[in-house]
Amino acid sequence: MQLMAKLDQINERILHELSCDGRLSNLDLAERVGLSPSACLRRVQELERTGIIQGYKAVLNRAALGQGFTVYIAVGLSEHTKADQTGFERAVANAPEVRECHNVTGTVEYLLRVEVADLAAYKTFHTDVLGTLPQVSSLTSYVVMDSPKDARAC
Repeated sequence: MQLMAKLDQINERILHELSCDGRLSNLDLAERVGLSPSACLRRVQELERTGIIQGYKAVLNRAALGQGFTVYIAVGLSEHTKADQTGFERAVANAPEVRECHNVTGTVEYLLRVEVADLAAYKTFHTDVLGTLPQVSSLTSYVVMDSPKDARAC
């Protein structure tokens, strides 16, 4: 799919407003970006049609859900085969603690964002899930102490 080559300032404002609050009514959105409701709706529909807006979701308070302990994990694989990558990706896709999995360049193959209740729950996940995967050769954990900027929610 081909995305729009260049966004104008109004589309950028629409995207900003919707990324902060995807539940904005079209009327409120139009007012915030300085358009008529019909022109705003046409622009939003075009952003959706071209795939720039892929969907809408709720931003959850993980701490309120008992999953406020966040860890980023750099994962190195023992082999660099397609089969090992596929096996690892399948395993983390089935692990509800893994909120994000990124295949990255550098000294490791993957970067995971993991959310669990506390350090004890993380130790269990680290040992009983990641520690049992035959593809994994190294794990380096980075415990999040604070997030002064998190663009996943405005």
